Amino acid sequence: MPDLPSATRPTLRLLTATDIESIHNASLRILEKTGVVVKNAEALNLLKKSGCEVESQEKTVRIPKSLVKECLRKTRPIIKLHSRDGKSELEIGRNNTVFNPGSSAVYFSDHLTGEIRQPFSKDLVQLVRLVDALKYIQAQSTAMVPSEVPEEIGDLYRLYLVLKNTTKPTITGAFTKQGLIDMKRLLEVVVGKDKIANKPLAIFDCCPSSPLMWSDTTCQNLIDCARFNLQAEIIPAPQMGATSPVTLAGTLVQFNAEFLSGLVISQTAKPGAPVIYGGSPTTFDMKYLSSRLGSIENIMTACAAAQIAKHYELPCHAYLGLSDSKMIDAQCGIESGVGTTLAALAGVNVVSGPGMLIFENCQSLEKLVIDNDICGMALRFIEGINTNLEALALNVISKVGPGGHYLGESHTLKWFDKEQLMPSDVIDRSTLEATRKQKPKELLARARETVDKILNEHVPEPLPVDTEDDLKEALIEIANRYKIKTLPIL
Repeated sequence: MPDLPSATRPTLRLLTATDIESIHNASLRILEKTGVVVKNAEALNLLKKSGCEVESQEKTVRIPKSLVKECLRKTRPIIKLHSRDGKSELEIGRNNTVFNPGSSAVYFSDHLTGEIRQPFSKDLVQLVRLVDALKYIQAQSTAMVPSEVPEEIGDLYRLYLVLKNTTKPTITGAFTKQGLIDMKRLLEVVVGKDKIANKPLAIFDCCPSSPLMWSDTTCQNLIDCARFNLQAEIIPAPQMGATSPVTLAGTLVQFNAEFLSGLVISQTAKPGAPVIYGGSPTTFDMKYLSSRLGSIENIMTACAAAQIAKHYELPCHAYLGLSDSKMIDAQCGIESGVGTTLAALAGVNVVSGPGMLIFENCQSLEKLVIDNDICGMALRFIEGINTNLEALALNVISKVGPGGHYLGESHTLKWFDKEQLMPSDVIDRSTLEATRKQKPKELLARARETVDKILNEHVPEPLPVDTEDDLKEALIEIANRYKIKTLPIL
């Protein structure tokens, strides 16, 4: 009997090829007829030289579809992220899925007190050290904005803390034009100036302002990423019914137009610059005037956008796996579990959101360790069911026969770890009898125990002493430029 194919990867598709073509053509029409507002002088010059119609006074740019198509032909289908030590590599593209915490939270759920408060640098360090130990959260994030750090260096100080406390690559972003230049300098200290383009350690988020606008700062960040060969993640964030049409299809048209306009800016700055088709759409709740990221419509829109990215043969990103809930409860589990699993099924390459509560605004260490198990389950799901000859187990079934068991079979020993995901102790797998013998603990209590255990026992690989000294020196020099004399955790 010939061997059979191994597992087929299960997939999620929300759009037909005709749907994607309709959205693509509608986006091109928006760019060509309506245009986008671009508030950066250098970007306006680049676009004008490339054949765009530019209205200087209104700063409105109309982009011909021929230019969009030309820029799409210059992009890369895959980018690679490297660990700080250069020992491992993440491929961003195809149907690979990489999970990381969401970025730039302004609140932190204190795992000792349960209080939701402003984050501090020590909180970010704890989160980074935790992620460093979690198997299924493969990348880091500059996940919080430390409230005690001066605004002038808030972006690069987050990156400094990440670089010191983990070997995993990170998703980050700059708050100012100079911020990106300074953050690039920190990366060069750690990776090496000659290796930063070939062995990238970070992805930089660049977000247009919906509807159809690019700020001066974000434009410059996007241009600089292209020129420095830094990985740029273009992330439209439309609110359905508020800053984009209330229909999912209409939001996808605007969303796609915003991404394509950013792609053109990037490729006119440097053809072939690495770009990721990112996104953080939300539904706008008309009752509570809130932006809901855990809604099923948001999940559908983000997964559909990933399909469009794959049509363009681009790596893709989405904010999924987070929850709008203010606490770790059933709602949190529903929204995070559904978002994470559907993101993996849709083949979203970079999924930002594990660990996040309150509409992408709050980081929780307990949620992060719970979500690590959810991410593991999602990754196991998309491995599919292996149906090769050995997996079909004909020989061992015949050997054991009716009424036997498989506990002592070599086939069981060989395949157990391959076939069955073993979750952490956060997931309760004990019997009822065993639970009755001891006081049962709720999920949150088990998660807190796991957080404490990891923070007490896990020691991230430190930077080489010389590199750490150089990194600190670079940070102090940048801080002195802003006349900042003291910083936390130095």
